[in-house]
Amino acid sequence: MSLLSRHWPRIAVTLIPLVFALLHAGGILRLDVLQRLDDIIYDARLRATMPGTVDERIVIVDFDEKSLAEFGWPWGRDKHAALVDELVDRQKVALLGFDVVFAEADESSGLKRLNQLARDELKDQPGFSEKLRQLQASLDYDAVFAKAIENRPVVMGYYFTSDRDGRVSGALPAPVMSRDALQGRPIKFISWNGYGANIEQLARAAPSGGFFNSITEGDGVVRSIPLLAEYKGQYYESLALAMFRMLMGQPGVMPGFPQEKFLSRSYPGLESILLKQGEKTLAIPVDDRVATLVPFRGKGGASGGSFRYVSAADVLAKRIAPGLLKDKIVLIGTTAPGLLDLRVTPVGATYPGVETHANVISGFLDGKVFVKPDYALGFEAIVLLLSGLTLAFALPLLSAPKAVAVSVAVVAALAGLNFWLYEGYGLVLPLASALVMALTAFALNMSYGYFVESRSKRELANLFGTYVPPELVDEMVKDPDSYSMKATTRELTVMFCDIRGFTKMSESMEPTQLQALLNSVFSRLTDLIRANRGTIDKYMGDCVMAFWGAPVETPDHASLAVKTALEMTAAIHQMNEEHRAKGLPEIGIGIGLNTGTMCVGDMGSDIRRSYTVIGDAVNLGSRLEGLSKTYGVEIVVSEPTRRQARDFAWQELDRVRVKGKDRAVAIFWPIAPAGQAEQAGKDCAGELNTWDWALKAYRAQDWDQCDLQLLNLQRLNAKKYLYRLYAERVASMRSLPFDPAWDGATNFETK
Repeated sequence: MSLLSRHWPRIAVTLIPLVFALLHAGGILRLDVLQRLDDIIYDARLRATMPGTVDERIVIVDFDEKSLAEFGWPWGRDKHAALVDELVDRQKVALLGFDVVFAEADESSGLKRLNQLARDELKDQPGFSEKLRQLQASLDYDAVFAKAIENRPVVMGYYFTSDRDGRVSGALPAPVMSRDALQGRPIKFISWNGYGANIEQLARAAPSGGFFNSITEGDGVVRSIPLLAEYKGQYYESLALAMFRMLMGQPGVMPGFPQEKFLSRSYPGLESILLKQGEKTLAIPVDDRVATLVPFRGKGGASGGSFRYVSAADVLAKRIAPGLLKDKIVLIGTTAPGLLDLRVTPVGATYPGVETHANVISGFLDGKVFVKPDYALGFEAIVLLLSGLTLAFALPLLSAPKAVAVSVAVVAALAGLNFWLYEGYGLVLPLASALVMALTAFALNMSYGYFVESRSKRELANLFGTYVPPELVDEMVKDPDSYSMKATTRELTVMFCDIRGFTKMSESMEPTQLQALLNSVFSRLTDLIRANRGTIDKYMGDCVMAFWGAPVETPDHASLAVKTALEMTAAIHQMNEEHRAKGLPEIGIGIGLNTGTMCVGDMGSDIRRSYTVIGDAVNLGSRLEGLSKTYGVEIVVSEPTRRQARDFAWQELDRVRVKGKDRAVAIFWPIAPAGQAEQAGKDCAGELNTWDWALKAYRAQDWDQCDLQLLNLQRLNAKKYLYRLYAERVASMRSLPFDPAWDGATNFETK
């Protein structure tokens, strides 16, 4: 015990990655990089274990470039009918599935025009009408195609869509399951609000149909397809499942709920889809989206070596020997790039969409279905705890060589267990979090206590070292002649940061305590400024001033300043959590940022000088810092800064005219940093749109409309002071007459 207590700081450091990994696994702190790494591991493992052999049971009839060149595109339904007749009657295939949708009527025969002629120009020609009547059936290509697929082993394809209008076309096949079968469970089916299906004449004739949608993950890769999907409370099957069911004799589809196991007791989803026919029941495992991973067999395409491809032109022209495709499962699709049915998959960047369905059917036939099971979360947590605690308590007690050996053994055991479960049982379980946790724990443990800080500086470092981050000094040392203390005029971004709450603290704390606390806060904020290439100008009581773009020119100085401001507010929030735990008072922060032309250089008296910035743009930055309290935000940014920091999500606060300035300036608040701006914009789209309308109404002095929008905003975000501020303004300005000269700006006469 004494040995462990002596190493407890090192143990605590080693446990940090375990804590973050557990938070990620539990969905509390999702780390996208770990999800991406899991995807990379899955893709690599899939490619390494693909059989790479041809499945002779399945054949793909391909609308390839040859077919398009020989017969053109689109084909008339008479050709599709002839294709079906050839495959069913002459080739004797067992099953035929269309990865194609026939969403519009075929008028290529000219029958519509001929009927019009018979009614109008040629109605007095009985011979024409009689001949047309005789040809009517053969020229109605949709009817010809419908007759070809009727009462034959054919599954028609269609697709679901999701858009604002919920557009639909064609007719859906009958659903395979109703909501009542779910027993009230909140299953997370993929749901759509529209579809593009086959015309009703074909949909009625076909004995079965299935959707051919796939799931595109966040990295743009197709790894899985939904087996069932929801549309208006009914559940429809995929093309692959519909074909497999037809092969089995159309068994019924039922939900397979998880058993009351320890690791899945609270799991609300489906564990499997049950195909039930008489006394026989087949369970197909599914994930939480009621989807299955595609068990890719090879690289894909005619030369991929997974399935036999036959040109549709050769089939139609009867260049295939009779019976050559007997008892085969045939999928009709396309690999022609111009027909846009190519997907990005783990095994190829231009993978034929039709072959994804072929792989799934092949997996069903072999009983080889890969799935992320319902107990994946519990499994991940147990693996993380076992491996993390092993490393945390073992590494501090071992020499470096032995620690390396133990870490390698843990990583190998994690990878080996994961691969064994995947290859032996078809279980796709998370691995990235455990691997990263183990490697990070090892790295932190080995580097604990070691920190190298250079104490030697060149002459330039002596000049700038107290203002500029070391990495910038290193850049300056490479070309010292390009830098000096001489004053120059540049476009820079300046920051004023005021720490609030110290006045109150000074009344209840000893001077030394206050000094230590202030130094701690400034040290943390200074580290963030320096980490983002900022230059410290000066400390003024409880305020810090910094700027970006000098002495080393930095093109993205505005973006770096905004990024730093967001990180500083986050750091203050974290410090307040620490203060609450220690019983210390909380502190606040106000930051003002402005970009403009400033004079920068070594300025001061003969006794004391400093590297600083001056100018109107600097003064405006100071004024903006003071406005942060007025608008109830921590950061206020000017329009020039916002224009240059485009990667952030923004909310306009007001137009203001500060003391000493005649021209009003727009001010903004950064909602989210770069990397999160797009998602933040989506999450806050409704609120920001309503706010824009409120501002327009406010500046147009339309107080009723502004009040209405502000009421909606307060319902959306009742805690936001900005909306209460404007509501109070509107209430006070209602009594004033309409002022056509007012530009919508707020005047501030104090500094």
